[in-house]
Amino acid sequence: MTYRRGTLDSLSEYMDRENLEKLKAINNPHVEKQVERFLTLCKPDKATVITDDDADIDYVRQLSIDNGEEHLLAMEGHTIHWDGYQDQARDKGNTKVLVTPEMQMSKGINTIPREEGLEEILGYMDGIMKGKECIIRFFSLGPTDSRFTLCALQITDSAYVAHSEDILYRKGYEQFKKLDGSKEFFTFIHSAGEVDERKTTVNIDKRRIYIDLLDNKVYTVNNQYAGNSLGLKKLALRLAVYKANNEDWLSEHMLIMGVKPEGKDRTTYFTGAYPSACGKTSTAMIPGQSIVGDDIAYLKMDDKGNCRAVNIEQGVFGIITDVNPVDDPFIYKTLTSPREMVFSNVMVKDGKPYWLNMGIPEEKYPSDGLNHIGKWEKGMKDANGKEIGVAHKNARYTIRINELENADPHFNDPEGLVIDGVLYGGRDSDTNVPVSQALSWEHGVYMGAIIESETTSATLGQAGVRKSSPMAIMDFMVIPFGRYLNNHIEFGNKLTRTPLVFSTNYFLKNEGKYTNEKVDKKVWLLWAEGRVHGEYDAIETPIGYIPKYDDLKALFKQVFDREYTEEDYHQQFSIRVTKHLEKLARMEELYSDEDGIPEGFWAVHNGIKDGLKKLGKKTLPPSHF
Repeated sequence: MTYRRGTLDSLSEYMDRENLEKLKAINNPHVEKQVERFLTLCKPDKATVITDDDADIDYVRQLSIDNGEEHLLAMEGHTIHWDGYQDQARDKGNTKVLVTPEMQMSKGINTIPREEGLEEILGYMDGIMKGKECIIRFFSLGPTDSRFTLCALQITDSAYVAHSEDILYRKGYEQFKKLDGSKEFFTFIHSAGEVDERKTTVNIDKRRIYIDLLDNKVYTVNNQYAGNSLGLKKLALRLAVYKANNEDWLSEHMLIMGVKPEGKDRTTYFTGAYPSACGKTSTAMIPGQSIVGDDIAYLKMDDKGNCRAVNIEQGVFGIITDVNPVDDPFIYKTLTSPREMVFSNVMVKDGKPYWLNMGIPEEKYPSDGLNHIGKWEKGMKDANGKEIGVAHKNARYTIRINELENADPHFNDPEGLVIDGVLYGGRDSDTNVPVSQALSWEHGVYMGAIIESETTSATLGQAGVRKSSPMAIMDFMVIPFGRYLNNHIEFGNKLTRTPLVFSTNYFLKNEGKYTNEKVDKKVWLLWAEGRVHGEYDAIETPIGYIPKYDDLKALFKQVFDREYTEEDYHQQFSIRVTKHLEKLARMEELYSDEDGIPEGFWAVHNGIKDGLKKLGKKTLPPSHF
């Protein structure tokens, strides 16, 4: 196909001939229109088109260093980026979905009328890139040349953002050529806005992240923290959730991992959804297993009725706090060896990064250095009189998955990996057993919908406050939740080979102490994998199938050479009837006024409720209640 080049002619103000030719080679009028529109609006001094060539990609990395967004560290390939002091996490309040009057959204989804939101954010963008260089990048969400592939166009004035996305996502310039002129791609427009001498965003009060579902576009301005500025991550997840639920597939906030039982020549692939601080990354990184992805998965049915999944990313943007050589040996080794890697919001002294709980004695931390506030000294306090730590608790690292020793060899398979198990987990101190299997696919969807997470500190006045976090995706939900659940149920019911679904809970306590060790999650995972292959019997209960004692005893002996006692088993796997009924009551309150909740959801709910009431009338040891 050929197109008229009037649009490209108008871009000569921003691009030299070489960059115009790069854009022209894509042969897509919709791409040209987007680029022309936003360059004209944002008014950068120049614009650079980045292809898949190594020289172009190296240019972006060097630009980030040259303009002060990243700084070289002592170890080869390592750089540090600092976000502003007030730009350290996702901005939920200013992240909004643009809606028209006919668009239905569930309660809790932050929205703004579409015309009002566009007027505001386009006003902020007018001239916002003056004095800067605009980077135009092309990426693939999911493996290239795959039915999972979604193309993504990024327009940004931050070389740090463009560099980070190169680590996190697959090259997509050549993939855009294969669109053959189609407009089926996502567009992300970002500007850090005015920056200070540290190259951090100044106008935080004008930070906005607006998602336009109707136009497959995200606008984000006056921020640098990756969760707000890297459009392809959680912002793209929202676009994909909307797209998937209007088609016939699932876009999920899920890990993908390979489970490898000891002494058996097989790998069984699982996906899993966990709210923050509930064990998602630690599950994906269990020793002896392989990681495909730790954050976002696309799931589709293949022509044989299997559920297949891909990781849309090729990298990890991970929380670095608590990463140490004992609990996280794979990650720690990667973070402390030469490779291309971006640290953010850690503390730096003499070119070396330091983060919270990194496994060194307190006295080994420097007493001063540079961190997210600028020059830092031990004992410094913020405006509220609170001591400022050596690094931010949400400090991060950005690496490629294939640089982890436990990276799955098939993580880039364009066909996706056949999924045989789904994990759902929350932080629960007094109700759920460590692992149970859903009685059916509908029951598994219900398990995901009733995930709760308890607060871990006194930030809300007290610890242990429960927060509902269905499917660990509500922060990214852009359709009515009832419709989302119904699509989940229908997706599973169409499969010939339906994954088994499991609930996990690593945080059960007795008299204030955890009933298991951190590493025990490996046993729960191996039991689930064995259930997929029909190797273990189980006990049917109203909440699902639970393991038999002898199977867990054998697994603990095999995996850890440790005795697992009957006392341990009864303490962990007793069905706490009263606590479960209390949880069901919370779910009734949560979902009773939510439109469109599937009948199958309530059928499962009522079945569990009736079963628990009957179980409560039986003569059982006190520990079962």
